[in-house]
Amino acid sequence: MSVLVAVLGLGALVFVHELGHFLASLALRMRPRRFYVGFPPALVRVQRGGIEYGIGAIPLGGFVKIPGMHRPAASDVDAQLGRLVGEAPDLAGAVDRVRRLLAASDDAGALEAVRLLREGVARRELSELTRRSTEKGLGDLEDALGPDAYWRAATWRRVLVIAAGPLANVALAVVLLVVFFASAGGKATTRVDQVTPDSPAASAGLRAGDRILAVGGTPVTDATRIPRLIGASRGRPLTLVVQRDGRRVVLGPVAPRLLDGAYRLGFVLRGTGMPVGEATGSAFRATWQVTREIVASLGRLVTGSGARDISSPVGIVQGSSEAAKSGAESYMAVLALISLSIALLNLLPLLPLDGGHIAFAVAEGIRGRAVAREIYERVSVVGIALVVLLFVIGLSNDIGRLS
Repeated sequence: MSVLVAVLGLGALVFVHELGHFLASLALRMRPRRFYVGFPPALVRVQRGGIEYGIGAIPLGGFVKIPGMHRPAASDVDAQLGRLVGEAPDLAGAVDRVRRLLAASDDAGALEAVRLLREGVARRELSELTRRSTEKGLGDLEDALGPDAYWRAATWRRVLVIAAGPLANVALAVVLLVVFFASAGGKATTRVDQVTPDSPAASAGLRAGDRILAVGGTPVTDATRIPRLIGASRGRPLTLVVQRDGRRVVLGPVAPRLLDGAYRLGFVLRGTGMPVGEATGSAFRATWQVTREIVASLGRLVTGSGARDISSPVGIVQGSSEAAKSGAESYMAVLALISLSIALLNLLPLLPLDGGHIAFAVAEGIRGRAVAREIYERVSVVGIALVVLLFVIGLSNDIGRLS
């Protein structure tokens, strides 16, 4: 069950990312054509205001289709309308006219030629597969040549639409951290909040709600002493004295386990909630500190020393699954960290990541004209290769940790 919660949580973070792109594109008059919760095939879809809203069968994240991400090229015609020419050769002249106008950078003429071609297609008897592919190809060309196409917009509009996805993840991370600090992120108490399953504490009989009175024979009134006393045991068995239902209960002895460089029994102490103002300040400070550490880790990748810090989706799901077992507060904190990581990774200046699109939008704004599609494709190949390499390194790390 915790794995399912972790997977859905990761999907929700991706959905929030796409929602940021969608809302920004609406606000900046680049009316998107599709917005889906989940991925196709579609279970439900409906048209509203020229936008297709749908629910996909694969319940992970979502996607938004913004019209005209690239200026159309003559080579696009063959890829999108090749099946039509093969089935209706008499339309080859009309298709070639679209191709020639695109090659001449006559966008207005090309748009008119596409519309005339659509009228010709409507009068032809075509197979269902050819009709569907032709409708999609003509629609994509019309979107890319239309006035609300992404590539036509001012540079600042394009940058904002693309940056809105990562910014939505940053905003979500801050909100989650505010909730975390306001609910349980304050000063720790001596009362147990959660006990990790299959941990030494669980085997000793420790329960959520117990108040710890002594560790290894040493009385405790300050929660900060509890982890110190457990760590000082160096793995030797300890007894715990707790208050449960108004009576003293002795648990153990039980030996702590070495985990992540520290000896632990496997329980979480309940924290006091912070006032909302204080929680908000703590959330922003934590966001900044984590951002610096993530950026530093990415920088260490250049020297190879940061490779061990990378995780794939397998490790992310495994980590958030463990956090879900520990309770809602821990899960919210981990989701905040993952959301922040998604934002920062997407801002890397690599195509097809958001940072790559931002870099190209700025470059095109400086040049005063669009970058050729061929350059986009070549740079994307490099970016995809690097992203795949990061995935392979992360997966290798995760397999090592799990084994």
